[in-house]
Amino acid sequence: MNLNTISDSTNNLFMIDCKDVILREYREEDMQELHAITQQPEVLEYLPWWEHTIEQRFYWFLNYESKDNQQFYQAITKGEDLGSLYLRLIIISKETGEIIGCCGTGIKEELPPPNREIFYIISNKYANRGFTTQAVQGFTKYLFHNTNLEELCAIALERNIASNRVIQKCGFDFLSSIDLDQENYYYYKLFKNSTMC
Repeated sequence: MNLNTISDSTNNLFMIDCKDVILREYREEDMQELHAITQQPEVLEYLPWWEHTIEQRFYWFLNYESKDNQQFYQAITKGEDLGSLYLRLIIISKETGEIIGCCGTGIKEELPPPNREIFYIISNKYANRGFTTQAVQGFTKYLFHNTNLEELCAIALERNIASNRVIQKCGFDFLSSIDLDQENYYYYKLFKNSTMC
């Protein structure tokens, strides 16, 4: 895994190179594919608040997500504290060039600080093939090597076996069961000095 970012010189895009996948910043032309993944029943079963129209998806990208990403990159470049900034990346299969999911980081306000969370989704077509684990490992390593973060958290519904498995494979330590919005979650932490990083 290449912990250095790579960039597409044609489009000057921020990317992280992993074994079988590439993490890349969102572009406007990605929104149709990303929207289709977020609306899959397997995603909405665990993230029902992600149900939205394609018009909402474009609105969020143009008015929030692209700006958030640029501010995040600027903070990293200048060595500044990330504060409450978000970063959202798509996951691309190296084999097919297809967008297969997304991952990101942001503040999970319902958790006690420090509460910077890693989150992710994967297309049902590419589930259970190790791609999400590669993406999360690459992303967490990038964050620990290029920012002042000392720890990251992750949560998953207790009933979401696959998501809990990804978090555990990435070296996150189980902390507790928590109740959020009348749902039971497992709460995990990953520390910079862990052996996975």
